[in-house]
Amino acid sequence: MLQGLVLKSTGKWYDVLVNDGTRLSCQVRGKIRMEGRSTTNPVAAGDWVDVERENELEGNIVRIHPRKNYIIRKSVNLSKEAQIIAANLDQALLVITTTRPQTTPGFIDRFLVTADAYDIPTVLIFHKIDQYDESELAEVNQLLSIYEKMGYQCLRTSLISGEGIEGLEKILEGKITLISGHSATGKSSIINHMIPGIDLKTGEVSEASNKGQHTTTFAEMHPLPNGGYIVDTPGIKGFGLVDIPKDELHHHFIEFFALLPECKYHNCLHLNEPGCAVRKALEQGEIAPSRYNSYVSMYHDEEERSVYRN
Repeated sequence: MLQGLVLKSTGKWYDVLVNDGTRLSCQVRGKIRMEGRSTTNPVAAGDWVDVERENELEGNIVRIHPRKNYIIRKSVNLSKEAQIIAANLDQALLVITTTRPQTTPGFIDRFLVTADAYDIPTVLIFHKIDQYDESELAEVNQLLSIYEKMGYQCLRTSLISGEGIEGLEKILEGKITLISGHSATGKSSIINHMIPGIDLKTGEVSEASNKGQHTTTFAEMHPLPNGGYIVDTPGIKGFGLVDIPKDELHHHFIEFFALLPECKYHNCLHLNEPGCAVRKALEQGEIAPSRYNSYVSMYHDEEERSVYRN
């Protein structure tokens, strides 16, 4: 019996790096295919598995080891099934561009809430910083000030000027890092820079929609020269939240949670309750309106719930 790390999922077949150093193309044994899972794929990139070798190139996955976490999104069809994108992550990297394409504050906040709910540290990468004019840079700096004030690690990066790239390399070293964001924000270009010779296809922004075109279909783990892996994922257009009760949602807005003891009611939802410290802080300019708007939007939007789970 071999133990291995799943590097890539391509539907029915999985590329597994087994402990003898070889890379096998594997299928999943039927008996573990379902096991009560409501997902389209029982195995994902980042899973540790047990493999029985069939021959020099192929094998069968016979056991999936317990996961510490995983990222999941709804299937593209209309069913209630979901797709596991990646598992066993040390951190997540959200690549943000404020234009061409635009990453909205609402999207950023949904990502941060889901990551916080399952203890996945997130670094915000404000990318292509060399391409912005003065007003666009002001918008970036405003967002930076909001999230840095809350304690999130943020980087301004540019592959053209080199700004922030050395710091990004240090953040990635020795970690299993999910890299995510909209298509055409520069994820593939960042990976190409970090792993010389990998030559991933990069996306372009559609002139009609000002949105990126997808270039990655399945999540794939790429080893970094200085240790660790980058998990490349399909570009995400949007997502909601999965399995976060509405009355616990505000716990994952870290600046809201810090003020909860000051609210009149211990179960305050920060909506219309009297004596709410969060709404008072909002009125006094201590909480960003964009953050509060994101919270209200998420609270009332049950249909858009997806992404990180334990």
